[in-house]
Amino acid sequence: MFVIQNLIKMKNIIKTTVFLFLMQMQGFAVTIDLSFINDTHTLLQEHVKNGKVDYASLQNSTQFKSLITAIADADLTGASDELKKAFYINAYNLLVIDQALQSYPINSVQSIAKFFDKKNITVGGNKMSLNKFEKGIIFEVFPDERLHFVLVCGALGCPPITNFAYHPDKLDAQLEKQTKLALNDNGFVSSNGNIINISQIFNWYNKDFGGDKSSIINYINKYRDADLPTGGKFNYIDYDWNINDSRGSSGFTSPAGGNNTFRYVVSSTIPKGSVEVKIFNNLYTQQTGSIDNLTDRSTFFTTTLTALYGLTDRFNVGINTRYRRVRNDIADSSPLSVLGGSDAFSSRSGVTAFGPMIRYAPVPKWENFSIQSSFVFPIGEDLTGNSDQPFIDWNGATWWTQLFNDIAIGDNFSLFTELDFLIEDIGSRDDGRLNRFSTPATLILSYNPIPNLTLYTLGSYSPFWQENFDYFAQAGVGVKYQLNPDFELELLYSDFTSQFLADTGGQAATYNFGIRFNL
Repeated sequence: MFVIQNLIKMKNIIKTTVFLFLMQMQGFAVTIDLSFINDTHTLLQEHVKNGKVDYASLQNSTQFKSLITAIADADLTGASDELKKAFYINAYNLLVIDQALQSYPINSVQSIAKFFDKKNITVGGNKMSLNKFEKGIIFEVFPDERLHFVLVCGALGCPPITNFAYHPDKLDAQLEKQTKLALNDNGFVSSNGNIINISQIFNWYNKDFGGDKSSIINYINKYRDADLPTGGKFNYIDYDWNINDSRGSSGFTSPAGGNNTFRYVVSSTIPKGSVEVKIFNNLYTQQTGSIDNLTDRSTFFTTTLTALYGLTDRFNVGINTRYRRVRNDIADSSPLSVLGGSDAFSSRSGVTAFGPMIRYAPVPKWENFSIQSSFVFPIGEDLTGNSDQPFIDWNGATWWTQLFNDIAIGDNFSLFTELDFLIEDIGSRDDGRLNRFSTPATLILSYNPIPNLTLYTLGSYSPFWQENFDYFAQAGVGVKYQLNPDFELELLYSDFTSQFLADTGGQAATYNFGIRFNL
């Protein structure tokens, strides 16, 4: 009896050893069958709504992780063409989600370096990129143009992801339905007279649809309820690379492709529920006296803190506060001395203003145009100075309204414009008149040589509409760098002049350092 038990035990050990050896030789292959399709369907039903993915809820999903593992170890030996095709579609969409989750939270998959080109996915034991999987395997094996309307790239600009899995038994009907839905979606294809607004997909993959305008229109019209004009002119719609997240993104927009897909658009409102904080430090220093002899230096260091909350996608509310240090000294002194200790007669510091602010995008079609307005109240007494203390700020309130607009130029350039209406020192005059009214105008040309890096040049002019006309003007160069889509650093230097400085031969400059982050 003892011998028989040992033989049985040895037999089980040998069987286990052989099984593990074979699994190792096969890379722990997982045979793909309908259970993978059904599990994918269950997952999508729970985590996809209205064509958007609840990425946050998938971060700790063991079911999702098991599906990614199954894709990595997939064995399609003996699978029908329909099962292979359905598997490839579902696998691609799941892998895009998985890659986005590696860096989540993000505003765009384009903020992840080489998102589509880096070899960081595994399908059936083979390591590859998403682009290789899509173009080198899926389209190579199944050259079906309808796949463009079901393979989802993780962006709002692509066809929406479905909340169901693609099933081999009804795959053709599903592909037909999704293609028809996409080509009847006005956000994807539409016409206005002789102008045809059309997705960039037909530009990037035009050969898959016949290669010329006539073939593309004929293909689309097979699925359209209302035919496109055959002689229409194509207007390719800017691709929206904002992530297809059901919880929204946080203000990172990408109007035109190229490196512009990475840039932060300062003129847009921030999405509902998000928070943006900016800390901007400005050191302004001027040397004055006479044309032949500069004797004095006045330096102001101002830290402006603004915080915005997305009440809606188009209406933001927030606060604006200002801290300032000022120092008057001899012309040869260092501008940085303003950051040192205080002198009762030449230095002063403190929080000088605080108040509410709003930002509003009034025209939905102009996604990069907004109006920002803040009204700050003075904090402290005798801010304009007296015999014992220098000027540090205005005694009256300040109402500052800014009109922002931002335009992408090709893949690497953008143009930012700003027009302001600035009323300062409100209510401080005994006669009730406004003290200072100016209309600053700013133009910024930006260049994105590589993702996340912006180089720019700035020009600004501001007339002061008062009895004795005055103005200021500045020109400068700056750089911004995004450590990630939610954290940005900025440096700016500018030469500064005014009517007074021009008349006296004075000199002035600004040194600026800014931080922006999203919560």
